[in-house]
Amino acid sequence: MELFLQLAIIISSTKLAGDVAVRLGQPSVLGKLVIGVIIGPAMLGWIENSDVIDAFSHIGVLFLMFLAGLETNIGDLNKNRNSSMAVGVGGIILPLLAGYAAGLVFGMDQGHALFIGLLLSATSVSISVQTFKELGYLKSREGTTVLGAALVDDILVVIALAVAMSFLTTSDASLTMVIGTKILFFIIIGLLGWKFVPFIMRKLSLLKVTEPLMSIAVVICFFFAYIAEYFGVSGIIGAFAAGIAISQTEFRKQIERKLHPIAYTIFVPVFFVSIGLSVSFKGFSNNIVFIIGLSLIAIVTKFIGAGLGARLTGFNTHSSLVIGAGMVSRGEVALIIAAIGLSSGLLAEEHFTAIIIAVIVSTIATPPMLKALLSNSKKQSSISKFS
Repeated sequence: MELFLQLAIIISSTKLAGDVAVRLGQPSVLGKLVIGVIIGPAMLGWIENSDVIDAFSHIGVLFLMFLAGLETNIGDLNKNRNSSMAVGVGGIILPLLAGYAAGLVFGMDQGHALFIGLLLSATSVSISVQTFKELGYLKSREGTTVLGAALVDDILVVIALAVAMSFLTTSDASLTMVIGTKILFFIIIGLLGWKFVPFIMRKLSLLKVTEPLMSIAVVICFFFAYIAEYFGVSGIIGAFAAGIAISQTEFRKQIERKLHPIAYTIFVPVFFVSIGLSVSFKGFSNNIVFIIGLSLIAIVTKFIGAGLGARLTGFNTHSSLVIGAGMVSRGEVALIIAAIGLSSGLLAEEHFTAIIIAVIVSTIATPPMLKALLSNSKKQSSISKFS
């Protein structure tokens, strides 16, 4: 019974908070993120994290990225592969170096400082995807580049994290094995998306049952997410790949139309709130300088690093700023890495709260940054929309 009340509070509060944010001239996702902090343990304490809330949250972010994949043109993604690579690499190098330096400045040993740098290098574009979508720019060249760069970022950060843990902990993973498994993942996903998905969609669409297309689409989304996590890649990359695969079939619009209300009624609101549930102000006053410094580093370095990558590959200054802002959010990816660091001893317990707050700050900062960059009518004219 308590779960039913929690879901009622989450769904109603996110919708109301989203409406307030829009009335204040901000994307609705900003209100949904903030309300998670308000109704969570940090403030009102109405909603506590649980296994069920966590499961709903994971489904929500998978559906969010699956829908993004459905709306992505693979040809446009391919056109911007060089820019995506540059943005992804640029968005890793600067946060890595700055995070490592900050760790040393605050008295950490080299292993812990390196882990801070790696954590700050991560990007989670699920929040940016929602913001681009609300503002009507998900299919723009900038939005497509951010999606591609997120793929690059995820792969490189996972590999770098595995390499670092093999040296700093007792992990037996070798560099060759880590890289090999990531390559194998993309080969498998590519073959499944190219041959298996269209075939199975056509065959199973003929089943004499209720909603056969929607059922198999959700199965493919979850199966691709499982494969991704099995090979050490974020599940959201698998869900995004599943969306792209289905977008190449004649069933894309039908699936998108039916999945959208399911995702945004229940699962996506829980995902937005779940980010705020991680916030705790315990020990905040003792680490305020560290928290402020880390938050600024998280935002500024990713913004500049990713933006510079875009600028060096032909984007104008304004478009580069948009791309840089789109890469700022750390979201659930950094939260997962922080949990790994805590359990492996690479992140000290006294720094965990500060890291979580810095991650949340970077995530909450992303929607208004994108809104500010995209709202000015003169600047909007420089955004490249695909025909």
